[in-house]
Amino acid sequence: MTFRRDKAVAAVVQAEVAADVDSCLELSREKALEAASSGAELIVFPETWIPGYPAWLDSCRDAALWDHGPVKAIFARIVENSIAIPGPALDKLAQTARDAAATLVVGISERVERGAGRGTLYNSLVTIGPDGRLLNHHRKLMPTYTERLIWGAGDVEGLRAVDTPAGRVSALVCWEHWMPLARQALHESGEDLHVAVWPTVHDLHQVASRQYAFEGRCFVLASGAMMRASALPPELDPHPDRVTGGDEWVLRGGSAIIGPDGKYVVDPVYDEPRLLLAELDLRRLSEERMTLDVTGHYHRPEMFEFKALRTGRRPAGEGE
Repeated sequence: MTFRRDKAVAAVVQAEVAADVDSCLELSREKALEAASSGAELIVFPETWIPGYPAWLDSCRDAALWDHGPVKAIFARIVENSIAIPGPALDKLAQTARDAAATLVVGISERVERGAGRGTLYNSLVTIGPDGRLLNHHRKLMPTYTERLIWGAGDVEGLRAVDTPAGRVSALVCWEHWMPLARQALHESGEDLHVAVWPTVHDLHQVASRQYAFEGRCFVLASGAMMRASALPPELDPHPDRVTGGDEWVLRGGSAIIGPDGKYVVDPVYDEPRLLLAELDLRRLSEERMTLDVTGHYHRPEMFEFKALRTGRRPAGEGE
């Protein structure tokens, strides 16, 4: 179903990550209902919001040592707190979406519950409609650098925009925003609102988010998390050149909302929890597409050929 409207209210949740999956689900519900009470129809949470981004990969010593007991224990804890699709944790997110009467886009660490790949996690995004239905399930195509210690490579099955009451919604994870063909696949799927999730949206991530908005002529909801050094795993020692105290932010937020001209609708917010809320004028999409449409009048299909090679992957465990 295609929804036609001129306005949409969107929210980005910027908050400190919780300690475990159950706490994350409770916090997600609290924040979603808060956003919905302010009129939000689309509510966005950061990269691997559940159960939290592994910032220790960049902040702690010995993260990549072979057969290192503390790191193996941390990985096992991440597995225990990751979400299976389908599964009871996803059901709780679906109930939150229904109760909020809003579309949710949530970054998760995904666990494979049954069948092949039970030893692999994925850096994933789920888009859940206001009726609680899973609209899209995207696995990050290529984990970035040290992330490959945690997550496996994803696929293109979730690389698409989906219809929601707020507009057509697409999403990418972090450094996928520097993958030109991934961007083009989403542009060709026809997006109005793009969700850009990051662990924290520092300066270069702001550049990528604004470039995406300008190139795709869409609104971008850039979402970053917050984490203090005191939340780093107790099994590892923070690197003294990167962490000086427990109250220091290792993830600083930086969430923002960007218009289809690449300019900020809501400026970036750092170093504090915040619910970013904006009423978006969807008529601006057509205004900005007058000068650039990378899938239409500014595309030369007789010179360039592009195709996403889909495999037909269904959510892990489905139909077994």
